[in-house]
Amino acid sequence: MIEKVIEINKILNDFIWGVPGLVLLIGTGILMTCCTKFFQITHIGHWFKETIGSLFRKNSESTKKTDKKSISQFQALCTALAATVGTGNIAGVAAAIVVGGPGAVFWMWIAAFFGMMTNYSENVLGIYYRRKNTNGEWSGGAMYYLKDGLGIKKGFKTIASVLAILFACFTILASFGIGNMGQVNKITLNIESAFLSEVELGTIGGIPVLGLIIGTLLVIFGGLIILGGLQRIASFAEKVIPFMAGAYVIGALIILFMNIENLDSMFAAVFKFAFTERAAYGGVAGTIFLSMTQGFKRGVFSNEAGLGSSVIVHSASNVREPVRQGMWGIFEVFFDTIIICTMTAIVVLSSGYIDLNTGNPTVANLDDSTLVSRVFGDTFGIAGEMFIAVALFLFAFTTILGWSQYGSKAVEYLFGIKAVKVYKIVFVLMIVTGAIMTSSLAWDISDTFNGFMMVPNLIAVVALFPLVTKITKNYINRRIKHKDEKPMLSYNEEIQKESEEFVK
Repeated sequence: MIEKVIEINKILNDFIWGVPGLVLLIGTGILMTCCTKFFQITHIGHWFKETIGSLFRKNSESTKKTDKKSISQFQALCTALAATVGTGNIAGVAAAIVVGGPGAVFWMWIAAFFGMMTNYSENVLGIYYRRKNTNGEWSGGAMYYLKDGLGIKKGFKTIASVLAILFACFTILASFGIGNMGQVNKITLNIESAFLSEVELGTIGGIPVLGLIIGTLLVIFGGLIILGGLQRIASFAEKVIPFMAGAYVIGALIILFMNIENLDSMFAAVFKFAFTERAAYGGVAGTIFLSMTQGFKRGVFSNEAGLGSSVIVHSASNVREPVRQGMWGIFEVFFDTIIICTMTAIVVLSSGYIDLNTGNPTVANLDDSTLVSRVFGDTFGIAGEMFIAVALFLFAFTTILGWSQYGSKAVEYLFGIKAVKVYKIVFVLMIVTGAIMTSSLAWDISDTFNGFMMVPNLIAVVALFPLVTKITKNYINRRIKHKDEKPMLSYNEEIQKESEEFVK
């Protein structure tokens, strides 16, 4: 039975994360880039100023909370990054380079470039179609712009409602897998390998005692934050994400400067093997395609642009302008992939474990999952390996927190706000399961559900691209060209009128 499930899941996973899924993802990014007239380039100065640049302005709206039920724009970004910046930024990028060669980095950049506008469009729609629940909290996400956006188009009411329900269901299932058990499993293995390799406590009824202890501690720690709601999650993410990401970038830059003489060779290899077959593979046709698919896949896995997941937390922001939160979506992809993933690529390519002339590993059976840790260890000694272990722990743990919010909002959409408390309790208790499981089946299945999330989401984004274009043009005319136009802030007339008071 289990073998049959694995077989069926592999077929579904290969399809959704194969050529059809990647074409849909990249194609949507290209569409949104073109219809917004390359907003991520033509207005790069503006969106930098309105995102990361706004944090340095006195009394910036980006860091303020206008009420107790919402979170600041910066907190929304950090919470979204908490779920996206994870083990994929370290082990995932290393795997892409080992399997796809240095050229995979180039295609990862391409995925990020177009993914910026996919994420932008999702967040614009998320803010435009959000509403407040009975607790006075903002609720938004792909399920809402599917139902209220795509659903109002003639003949699409039923299919839009079905797609919204499917998206919410896939989000809940993925939250327990990739967002919970899979991350906890990696945390447990990482802790045992880095700090407790000599400890052997045996098993009880076939359950590893050490894993049970680690899982119990994570249940307590995670429960204290998750059960405190979005406010507590956002507060934690706001403090941890900048610290851990900054420390990782500094460590990677030190390794870069220690190997600065290889910088030209590294970037030359990235561009060379993005379009050239790798010699060690005997010139087998398809290594360019392998490099492309690995880069696209790891880029999308890392920043989640197109999956519709991070929109859920971005929609809880106190922002009133859809485009303003959309610009934070651009920055999210830029930071996650162009900055963090590129730092990992530099670490791997400067390590000597990848031959920059052939594009292939210099060590047989290279373990890509521990490659970055090995490089940091070569540079900083045991302290470097311990640093990566701690970084992986924090990356994975904050991913759990971010996904708990995604699942909560999906449950709220399907079953109402009262069901959220039950979901959170179950979610927290399931943490211990990830600490003691040995099978990768849960991870693989949730990976498939994660991929299935993107299908209804991207259908909505493509169907509503004229609206995104119109909202973007309206913002540019008002905020950049200073024309006198009525702002487009919400599909709901009541929210529209209320929001107009904030954007004057």
